[in-house]
Amino acid sequence: MNEHEQLQKLEEMKKTVIKKLLTKEAIERLGRIRVVKPEIANQLELYLVQLYEGGKINKMISDEQLKDILGQISQKQKFRILR
Repeated sequence: MNEHEQLQKLEEMKKTVIKKLLTKEAIERLGRIRVVKPEIANQLELYLVQLYEGGKINKMISDEQLKDILGQISQKQKFRILR
């Protein structure tokens, strides 16, 4: 399997998991995030896939829960090294 096929398979997996896990409102929010900050949307999708595969998610994620997860991801990115 080459790199292109692996990326395609990952994208299909992300789409499937997102449809299973997120409510309609949460999917809409993710779409808006993707327009403004595609790298954060990608990180969020990968994080959700990891949680799903790890068995840590067993119900639909609402818009409010998605905002909480997004806040957690954003906090992790706010570190800077000052010299």
